Amino acid sequence: MLDLESVRLFLLAVEFGSLTRAAEAAGTVQPVVSQRLKALEGRLGRRLLERSPRFVRPTAAGSAFLGPARALLAAHDAALNLDEAPPLRFTLWASDHAIGLGLEGLFRRLRAALPHGAVLSLRTGLSQEVHARFEAGDCDAALVRREAAGADGEVLGQDPLGWRGAEGLRLAPGEPVPLATLGPACGVRSAAIRALDRAGLPWRESFVGGSCAALVAGAEAGLGIAPMGRIAAGGAPDRGPALGLPALPPSEIVMLARSGSPALAAAIRALAAGLRASLGEVPPSQANGR
Repeated sequence: MLDLESVRLFLLAVEFGSLTRAAEAAGTVQPVVSQRLKALEGRLGRRLLERSPRFVRPTAAGSAFLGPARALLAAHDAALNLDEAPPLRFTLWASDHAIGLGLEGLFRRLRAALPHGAVLSLRTGLSQEVHARFEAGDCDAALVRREAAGADGEVLGQDPLGWRGAEGLRLAPGEPVPLATLGPACGVRSAAIRALDRAGLPWRESFVGGSCAALVAGAEAGLGIAPMGRIAAGGAPDRGPALGLPALPPSEIVMLARSGSPALAAAIRALAAGLRASLGEVPPSQANGR
């Protein structure tokens, strides 16, 4: 018989790319995860994971085991729910600038951590609106990007801001910097304008998008230069140094959460671990350069 908790930890390790983050999501510690995974590999007679100080990823045998492992856990969770109890419902509000194009990776990690049949509800907006929604009790957890000091919430890490634009973009001397932003209420826009003003660089708003996906598309199409975090921009390279633009300050990714049940507490724990995993990932441009 396979140990189901070890199978669950295997899936978490694959999706989170880290034994430490898998342990955090599971509510345990890294040595326990490592021990149980070694026991699982011994039971199967196959090495399932490649481990290094920088990454954890499945071997060929591990990749082949992913499908059966997910099916096994889904069947187990369904068997536990014979009384047809209501599924877990997890409601999340997130600042678009806090996660943006990083949603897919976050969703994969949450999928691995949430019980089978759980219902995840996500709404996005600007950080001020997201904070207000949390205060109003409209969600179980909220993710915001904080540009200034604050005491509320749990700081998950820092995400560097950069200037995202089309490859080969050039600015003529004295030409106003064409900004692509989410509009006047956006804190990232304000931070970028302050940096340009301090550097004595003129600017103009050339594109206003309704989402980070729109900002990335507009920037890559040459409509403007978008000040964005690495996660929100999907790892798009920072064009600032090549364009002579000022460095932008890093800002904090903060989680606000309330848990009314052990299941919600586990979902919130997985959310925090998922964002920390994203913040620790090496950008594609840097990975390709190694």
